[in-house]
Amino acid sequence: MRLSYPVNIKIVRVPCTGKVDIIHILRAFEKGADGVYLVGCMEGDCHFNQGNFRARKRVEQAQKILDTIDIGGERVQMYNLSSSEGPLFAKYAEEMDKRIRDLGPNPIKLAKKKKAA
Repeated sequence: MRLSYPVNIKIVRVPCTGKVDIIHILRAFEKGADGVYLVGCMEGDCHFNQGNFRARKRVEQAQKILDTIDIGGERVQMYNLSSSEGPLFAKYAEEMDKRIRDLGPNPIKLAKKKKAA
């Protein structure tokens, strides 16, 4: 089955979402990402025991930080799927793409463009 999702989505594979640290999420915004979302296994089904719970907490922390610095916590999201739910993955990708398009570009990226000009 070939999935269709927006071409501007960049997939970064990790062994477990629990390996994604908050600094990775924030660094993505620093480097110009307009949004970040993590897709992990179903809660309670993590091969690494608590990885997806750690990831969810880190996403929530990133949301709070992004809200505090006026970038917007809604630019970060966590989804839980099983490996057999490819069509749902594509649906979430489309939803996230629409959300980010509605929010507009990353304010950090806009500030860097103004500063460079």
